[in-house]
Amino acid sequence: MSDKKTALVISAHAADFVWRCGGAIALHQKLGYDVTVACLSFGERGESAKLWKEGKTLDEVKSIRRKEAENAAKALNVHDIQFFDLGDYPLVVDHDNKMKLVDLVRAVQPKFMLSHSKYDPYNTDHMYTSSLSLEVRMIAQAWGHNPGEKVLGAPQLYLFEPHQTEQMGWKPDVFLDITEVWDQKRAAIECMEGQHHLWDFYTNVAENRGNHFRRNSGGQSGGRPAKYAEGFQSVFPRTVDEL
Repeated sequence: MSDKKTALVISAHAADFVWRCGGAIALHQKLGYDVTVACLSFGERGESAKLWKEGKTLDEVKSIRRKEAENAAKALNVHDIQFFDLGDYPLVVDHDNKMKLVDLVRAVQPKFMLSHSKYDPYNTDHMYTSSLSLEVRMIAQAWGHNPGEKVLGAPQLYLFEPHQTEQMGWKPDVFLDITEVWDQKRAAIECMEGQHHLWDFYTNVAENRGNHFRRNSGGQSGGRPAKYAEGFQSVFPRTVDEL
């Protein structure tokens, strides 16, 4: 793998990366990473109810969602955001676009990847994207896929928190303190005008995870005073030199 510090987020819809890992993106950009975000769809059909109620057309909805995501990416200092425009509800990725995503994984050579929970009965686009992320990671590691290209190493895949956590079988094993970049995440959240009802919800999630960070970093006997945090579930064993 390259010595360059990189990360890749694979987001089913154009707003998912904001709610679920916006803090991780902003923090790692600050730490010198180049974070690339791949949005597989704009979430135009299933996650834009406010815009449909306003009488917008499909093209208008997609255009608005794209602009919101671009503004949010700018607030988070995203290195690169790419829109695959594959449609949603349902999200379906054909062979050519799957290979395009593999190409992106190999081009980025991420030190770690972020995507959705493995199970989400409320939104099958999300768990489809999780499965797809594992598949393209596998293909990008294969020496026989487009021989001669630089193959992928073994980046961790972190699954970010789903909307209704308890229903998803999602269990965090990593808490990331995002307090120092919270203002950036909140600014990105407020770019998503089409889903205003989620602004305070995900602020509350960050506050709750901040509490979990404090408790798990030492609690009342000396835990770090994190105010906001994000939780993640790692898929693969982690190899580390120190804890």
